[in-house]
Amino acid sequence: MLEAPVSTVKGVGAVLADKLAALGCKTVRDLLYFFPRRYEDFSHITPIASLTPGKVTVKATVESATGRHIRRGLHITEAVLNDGSAKVRAVWFNQKYRAAQLVKGDEYFFSGVYDLQRNRYVLQNPATEQAAGAGVSTARIVPIYRMVVGLKSNQIRKVMHELLPLMAMLPETLPPQLVANQKLLNINDTLREIHFPTTSQRLTEAQNRISFEEVLTLMLASAYNKKDIASLTGWEVPFNAATAKQFTSALPFALTNAQRGAVWEICQDIAGASPMNRLLQGDVGSGKTAVAAMTAFMVAKAGLQTAFMAPTEILATQHAQSLANLLEPMGVRVALLVGSTKPKAKEATKLHVAHGDVDVVVGTHALIQKDNVFKKLGLVVIDEQHRFGVAQRAELLQQGARMPHLLSMTATPIPRSLQLTVYGELEVSILNELPKGRQPIATKVVSPLARHTVYTHIDAEIAKGRQAYVVCPVVADSKDAELKSVEAEHERLTKSIFKHRRLGLLHGQLKADEKERVMRAFKDKKLDLLICTTVIEVGVDVPNATVMAIEGAERFGLAQLHQLRGRVGRGSEQSYCYLIPTTAESVSQRLRELEKSTDGFYLAEADLKLRGPGEIYGRAQHGELNLSFANLADTKLLKKARDVATKIVATDVSLVKYKQLWQQINRYRRLTKLN
Repeated sequence: MLEAPVSTVKGVGAVLADKLAALGCKTVRDLLYFFPRRYEDFSHITPIASLTPGKVTVKATVESATGRHIRRGLHITEAVLNDGSAKVRAVWFNQKYRAAQLVKGDEYFFSGVYDLQRNRYVLQNPATEQAAGAGVSTARIVPIYRMVVGLKSNQIRKVMHELLPLMAMLPETLPPQLVANQKLLNINDTLREIHFPTTSQRLTEAQNRISFEEVLTLMLASAYNKKDIASLTGWEVPFNAATAKQFTSALPFALTNAQRGAVWEICQDIAGASPMNRLLQGDVGSGKTAVAAMTAFMVAKAGLQTAFMAPTEILATQHAQSLANLLEPMGVRVALLVGSTKPKAKEATKLHVAHGDVDVVVGTHALIQKDNVFKKLGLVVIDEQHRFGVAQRAELLQQGARMPHLLSMTATPIPRSLQLTVYGELEVSILNELPKGRQPIATKVVSPLARHTVYTHIDAEIAKGRQAYVVCPVVADSKDAELKSVEAEHERLTKSIFKHRRLGLLHGQLKADEKERVMRAFKDKKLDLLICTTVIEVGVDVPNATVMAIEGAERFGLAQLHQLRGRVGRGSEQSYCYLIPTTAESVSQRLRELEKSTDGFYLAEADLKLRGPGEIYGRAQHGELNLSFANLADTKLLKKARDVATKIVATDVSLVKYKQLWQQINRYRRLTKLN
């Protein structure tokens, strides 16, 4: 019955079924779990004599009901209602059927807004139901659903009402003992209360039940994945103090305490029999590459190879150069393998890799092509891991006789709550210190009316030999004339204030080789100012760039703004970031947060609270979280669900018979699994 199409529900014809499908409701199960987006409380019945402006419900008898056309395209229905305490006039616009629906002398519930209209108070467009019947849209807490054109919330409520008998018969989706221990509502009462709340208290209990189940499912997926990873056989790389000292002594800089701590955690992992599965979070410029290089060095000295993946060719080339500078003087052989590598050189590199003549191979997705064979792949490093799909990661990890260790790196700090859920199977290391000599980036929100002051500062920085970025939210001019487009800005600035400077244009619609050419020219100081879109969010390291202006800054998420800002401040010079909103009135809380903090971990938590998990989770290429009521900032809920999940997995409690739960767990396992 649950998998039956919605058209099997009484009252759902082909037209209504199509509209419900547009909302994602194709089966009866979809309908049951299509939860309201909000509620309106019309449960309190007020005597007409006591009405005050606002949302109200009255129980009254119809004294009269008439309809008439006011003018072309506008029909009005008026009724006089009497509950014995007083009378009130109700008005409906363009609802011709109302006059015939309301029977004189019958009693109804009317729920709507009591407000002033043409100098008198009336009940405006109230929902109406017979007082003798079971109310769906009046005299109760009324659910409001997400709608599409031609489908209203009251139609969805009527369909849900037909499902009430089914809600009472559904099998429990969680183990009954767990429901009892956690003092949760059963699934039958939960669904009924969510769609037809009896009281505010019961509605809260129902939402809490769904919240717990949603988070528990995520936690169970992570716990099962973690258990699977622990059962795999990896390459043991025993810690060698002399090897570690050889690397650190050769560095032209001292590791920060945070880098030392991360390296030690990684060394402990790779020394074990199970493959490492660790996420290295480092704020922009915190030195993640040095940590990865030291890990690759330890792995190479143990006779194993490293595959180092980056999201773009130019970033892969940059990493290959940095790793070669660090590792080759110590006898570690580094090679670059990207799509644009010439065929002869590519084949030669592949042969060297297969024979074990290369210790570290750096590349893009070209590394995971099936004809690439590693002799002994011991470590996989993925920079900006959210740029790669799950299938790509899995393909790379399947090379070799044993499962290689995995080190994922990201410059987008992930809130602690998401670490526990989406990334729960990874161990996490955090780099929260900047290397010596780096200065915090001075960030300021600037009114678009004062944009000229930003241009003056940019020109002054260029005059000192520095470089700058101007980031625009769109590529070409659009219907939204207020949005700065990168093409129009490039043309305008080239012909006006920066006509004496060398300007470059960069956006995602350019061909790959053109993008590479522009970025290389900027890196090589052949351009003074780069007019670009967010294509530079994960880009090359240009220490000479000291100032950035972000146009339409309110259009971006906090994490993305922080990532963009990280393109400057990569050298020893003081750097600046100017946030220019579209209008003087559009200064959002996000912009103020960014203005006051350069701490990516603080900003990640703020972003989660301001925008929800979708932005962060979506960028991780896992799709969307199916969360209706769960709040991932609720640390108590997360801890409770994690403790329960850990106990279930540790004690081998079988959940297979709870089909719905098991299917969702496996969906999340596929989405988040890295092995």
